[in-house]
Amino acid sequence: MMPDTRSANEKLVVRGARQHNLKDIDVELPRERLVVITGLSGSGKSSLAFDTIYAEGQRRYVESLSAYARQFLGLMEKPEVDAIEGLSPAISIEQKTVSRNSRSTVGTVTEVYDYLRLLWARVGIPHCPECREPVIRQSATQIVDQILAIGEGTRVELLASLVRGRKGEFRDVFEKAQKEGFVRARVDGTTYDLSEPPILSRYENHDIAVVVDRLVLSQADRERLADSVEIALRTGDGVLEVQEHRKRKKPRQHVFSERYACSNCGTSLPELEPRQFSFNSPYGACEECGGLGTRKDVNPALLTAHASLSILEGVILPWGSPSGHLRHSVIPGLAEAYEFDPNTPWGELPEDVRFGVLHGSGSMKIRFPYKSGSGKVDGHYEDRWEGVQVNIERRYQETASDSVRNQLDDYMSTVSCTICNGSRLKSSSR
Repeated sequence: MMPDTRSANEKLVVRGARQHNLKDIDVELPRERLVVITGLSGSGKSSLAFDTIYAEGQRRYVESLSAYARQFLGLMEKPEVDAIEGLSPAISIEQKTVSRNSRSTVGTVTEVYDYLRLLWARVGIPHCPECREPVIRQSATQIVDQILAIGEGTRVELLASLVRGRKGEFRDVFEKAQKEGFVRARVDGTTYDLSEPPILSRYENHDIAVVVDRLVLSQADRERLADSVEIALRTGDGVLEVQEHRKRKKPRQHVFSERYACSNCGTSLPELEPRQFSFNSPYGACEECGGLGTRKDVNPALLTAHASLSILEGVILPWGSPSGHLRHSVIPGLAEAYEFDPNTPWGELPEDVRFGVLHGSGSMKIRFPYKSGSGKVDGHYEDRWEGVQVNIERRYQETASDSVRNQLDDYMSTVSCTICNGSRLKSSSR
């Protein structure tokens, strides 16, 4: 047997445990792993897990608190054990029957999640959900201090962004900026006089920022800088750009914001509050799954029966044995459009045919026949084919009938939400 080379920090080591019916046992458990303790009734499972490991972890944690705090919590008795190493503060969850609620987690049942939400709201630093950069809100005074900290004698240019990565000619933007008293604007990295603005392509993305002030940094000009910062923040909707110019060096850009908005892409974030981290609140729950972390999706494997059956023999389970409109209009139209024999076993049909039947024709219109009461084909109509899978997805979302939803459940599987990836929270809260 190979020796265990893991460090003490990776193991929970119990030596000489004699609590209740434990017989002076030694045990080593891996940390940060799911460990299951099994055994016969009365073999000491609870004595080891709860009365020894949990009790000692809780006792040490309470001992680390102030005397004032300890009087409210109470101190557990030291268990009968020689030593426990690698032990962290422990949480024990009481064994009891709880309601089977899809919104309940260990965190919500034990109420630990409430404290975590409060912690995240008070000390958390929001990050842009798009570019993952930290989003920090600053006051105008703090921004002035940071600009001056760039360095005495540095030449800077203060700009207020008006357009970020949008298509258009923006003639009205140039006219408005000139009427408000601005003289210059930086357009796609080049500075222009607003009396002769550039002619922009309406089909390309553009960045436009007006030049609010140009100055050499000095504490003597702090009041002028403060006024320019205020104007730039007001004009740029709370965001200010500073272009730093030094000799023989490329200009360096600094971006400041007085609100929770990403300085790179402009994505706005709400004020941090505990409710933003609650998946049971509309302020924090993922818009796609409603805070469940999962959603019902059609499982293609549940749509078809044995591949040896044909469409007319009922291989498509939601259709059963096709009759009426399905048999006399839909199937003949699909067979003509995709060029297949509806009597051919499903498993022998080409992949593109099966895909078209299940997933639809996209933008392509299909020619479907229709019959009169006499049973003769009276004509044809053209329409896009929705597809079996898309049809079930749409009906499941739109129906208000529980019975219809229960019927469609036979073709659905529970999958992790693709928007929040199972985290249950909206993008601004993750």
